Amino acid sequence: MTDSLGYRMKFGVIAPSTNTSVQPEFDDMRPVGVTNHFSRIVIPDDPVQSDADFNELVLRIRAATMDAIDAVKTCSPGALVMGMSAETFWDGKERADDLKREIEARAGMPVAMGSDACQAALSRFGSVKRIAVITPYMPVGDEQVRRFFTDCGYEVVTIKGLKCQSPMLIAHETEQTLRDAIIEVNDPSVEAIVQAGTNLAMARVGAMAEFWLDKPVVAINTATYWHALRMNGIEDKVQGFGSLLTHH
Repeated sequence: MTDSLGYRMKFGVIAPSTNTSVQPEFDDMRPVGVTNHFSRIVIPDDPVQSDADFNELVLRIRAATMDAIDAVKTCSPGALVMGMSAETFWDGKERADDLKREIEARAGMPVAMGSDACQAALSRFGSVKRIAVITPYMPVGDEQVRRFFTDCGYEVVTIKGLKCQSPMLIAHETEQTLRDAIIEVNDPSVEAIVQAGTNLAMARVGAMAEFWLDKPVVAINTATYWHALRMNGIEDKVQGFGSLLTHH
């Protein structure tokens, strides 16, 4: 028998317990017949005021990820979506590929993760090579994102890290702050802007900025959900979230 609501696809989604942005943004992008089923990576909302604090946060996420996967598997999803991004960029492209293999082995299903999604999204915009990046991270996290994209052959012109003071507080960054960050990192030499950090609610702002700047603005939640849909054969166009979901 087929699931009555998720008759086209049931996505299992894992996200940190502190994250309040990825679930509503994914749900807003959900086509009819596709359902999202969240499992939480349980972490404390500890202060993040230094690189050491940020490293500790990543380690806690890493330690709790497999339990979240095991929990969501019990609803028999057809694919897994990783609604967390820092770990997917950590230690460069080779480590990201290893992580995907580890997650797929544990999940027993296809996995869409943020770093892969950003790379796939950028490839849809032709010969983009020079990018700017916005994150909620401390400098140690920014450098991991830079390393990943450099490994993938992109030149990272600049990174704006917002240095958010706790994992939960990432979601408190306003649309005005995100708008200002986009303006700050943009210049004529930048061919695309990429945002990491799934608790930054940038799907709507990114779409607006893309229209006004006339260049790709890749919000990670949009890219990840788009990637999950497309890799599972769902080609629906979804309005309001930029050119990825309307044209690609």
